[in-house]
Amino acid sequence: MQHQIEFGPAFAWLKVQLAPNEMIQAEAGAMVRQTPGLTMDTRLNAGRNAGFFTKFKSFFAAIARKFLGGETMFVNDFHGPQGGEVVLAPSLAGHIMHQQLDGQRKLFIQASAYLASTGSVDTKLKFGGLKSMLGGEGLVLQECTGQGDVFINSYGGITEVPIDGTFVVDTGHIVAFDGDVNFKVRAAGSGGGFNLKAFLFSGEGLVCEFTGKGRVWIQSRNLGALVGWLTPHLR
Repeated sequence: MQHQIEFGPAFAWLKVQLAPNEMIQAEAGAMVRQTPGLTMDTRLNAGRNAGFFTKFKSFFAAIARKFLGGETMFVNDFHGPQGGEVVLAPSLAGHIMHQQLDGQRKLFIQASAYLASTGSVDTKLKFGGLKSMLGGEGLVLQECTGQGDVFINSYGGITEVPIDGTFVVDTGHIVAFDGDVNFKVRAAGSGGGFNLKAFLFSGEGLVCEFTGKGRVWIQSRNLGALVGWLTPHLR
C-alpha cells in the first residue's frame, strides 16, 4: 500500500493506493472519492475477530460514542481484486498523522481522531468510565493493536510530546497516547483533589495527568472551546 498525506497541516486528506486485494478500514463518512472497482463493506466497530460478548459490549460503547462524541459506530472496509485509489478526509480542519504498529505496541486514540488503518491492525471501542472521559469527546477511546498502519486526524496541528514522569494536558487537546502510559482525569488546578472553584470558573475544565514513559500526541486547537465560543453567537 502506498499513501500520501496532502494539503496539511491545515486541511489534510489521505490518498491511498491499494494493491490487488489489499484493504483499508476507514471511519464511516470519511471517503472523498474511490476507484469504481473497489468494494466497500460496512460493519460495527467491535474488532475484526470479536465474539458475541465483545460485540455486545462494543455496541453500547459505540452508542456512547455516537451520542456523547458525535461519531459514527461503524467503519467501512475498502478493497478490490484489482486494487485502486481511495481518498479519505476527516470532518474537522487539521492534520493527519501516520503511525506504524509492530504487533507489540498498543495505541489509544481519542474518539473522534481515528481516520483509518491497514494490515492486521485491530480497532475496537473501549468504554473506560470517568478516566477515559476526554473532555467533550465522550466516554470512549479507540484501542488499536496488531501490525500495520494507523492514520489519526486532529483539529489543528499535531505535536508529539515524549514523557518520562508526569505530564498534564487539557483533555480537549489530546489526540492519542501510547498504551503503556498510565493516565487519570481530574479537574484543572486540583492537584489530585477536586477544586470546585477552579472547575467552574477557570475555563479549563478537566485535564489528563499522564505518568510513566511514552508519548502523547496533542492538537493545537480544542473543539470544545470552539463550541463554547460559537454557542452564544447562535442564539
